[in-house]
Amino acid sequence: MNKKTIAYQGVRGAYSHLACNNVFPDSDSIACETFQEAMSLVEKDEAHLAMIPVENSTAGRVEEIYRLIPKMELNILDEHFEPVKHCLLGLKDSSISDIKYVSSHPQALAQCHVNITNRNIEAVAKFDTAGAAQELTSMRDKAHGAIASSLSAELYDLNILDNDFGDHHGNTTRFLILSKDILTPEYEENESYITSLVFEVRDIPSSLYKALGGFATNGVNLIKLESYSLPGSMKATQFHIDIDGHTSEKKLQLALEELKFFAKNMKQLGVYKRNSYRDIMKTFND
Repeated sequence: MNKKTIAYQGVRGAYSHLACNNVFPDSDSIACETFQEAMSLVEKDEAHLAMIPVENSTAGRVEEIYRLIPKMELNILDEHFEPVKHCLLGLKDSSISDIKYVSSHPQALAQCHVNITNRNIEAVAKFDTAGAAQELTSMRDKAHGAIASSLSAELYDLNILDNDFGDHHGNTTRFLILSKDILTPEYEENESYITSLVFEVRDIPSSLYKALGGFATNGVNLIKLESYSLPGSMKATQFHIDIDGHTSEKKLQLALEELKFFAKNMKQLGVYKRNSYRDIMKTFND
């Protein structure tokens, strides 16, 4: 593989495909049916990287990913925030007044519900956004439209009838860029970093409270704490945490040492630069 290849889940034109193009414009993107397939390609050296969505500002977390990542032999190389701009697409000779039915993924339909209702359009659920756009090209019926990305319109030669059809502005998806290699950036004082890891707590009273106490006593900020039950168990719970800091920092080293006393099966997923888009979101929310 001379040219860098990026695997993603979805049909060509999906928002994950758009994210690949925006982050790696000179690379080849590989469409996969499932998240696991995309990640497996990297494990098998059939792709250099995987672009995987983990959460959306409107729809919440992609729970499947939090279950898959700890099982895979991959590392988080970076994070990327992709603004999701839903477009109403139609055939080349159609107008917005022609549209009576619109197809897309259920989440996209939900995120455009007000505009769909106001235009008295009937929503039709499909497996994904780009797939709905691809299917539209073979229908040749001006009454049908699709909600998908601008890239889908370009790839499938469709007309963008409304380039901002979503009900809410600021809809954003966070992606993790996964690599088989461990590429920890060298610590620089003027940079901000995130350390991600997963762990289980020991079966003792107040174990989670004690496990996380080291972060408080050492002044380390936790950005995210996700919990989910392990398959086949009603008791065991795994936690995914994103930590504000680099493992070269003494205060984080001390916090992780304390965590080890009360946690088991701890696995570091990656250390990577904190995306500047987080500061934009914080300003927007404030």
